[in-house]
Amino acid sequence: MAISFAVAQGKGLLGALLATVVVIGFFGSGQLALDRLTRNNPQMLMPAALMVYTTQILAIGILLAVAKHLSFFDHKVFGFTLLGLAIVWTAFQVRGWLKAKTFYVEPDSKSKSGRQS
Repeated sequence: MAISFAVAQGKGLLGALLATVVVIGFFGSGQLALDRLTRNNPQMLMPAALMVYTTQILAIGILLAVAKHLSFFDHKVFGFTLLGLAIVWTAFQVRGWLKAKTFYVEPDSKSKSGRQS
């Protein structure tokens, strides 16, 4: 936001602030939707994640098309900030999934045959 303010003054700062709110709102709500969709059926994680991500990108595209007609903020700053923050958000999500210790086999205290291993 400091760079945006230095480059485009008040309109740039407002554009960067709006882009930050949009990214947090869209991607945060997408994460909540993904958690709800896969809570009871974890096998649907990949299709649900693709659906949520595609919906987010389409919604942001529609928002950019509508925002192009508004004049109270800098459009270039808004677009570049939106792109940068979306890339950062996605990179941190990938990093989180790579670092998560997700079991691919459900650990069970007893085996099915009744023997302890």
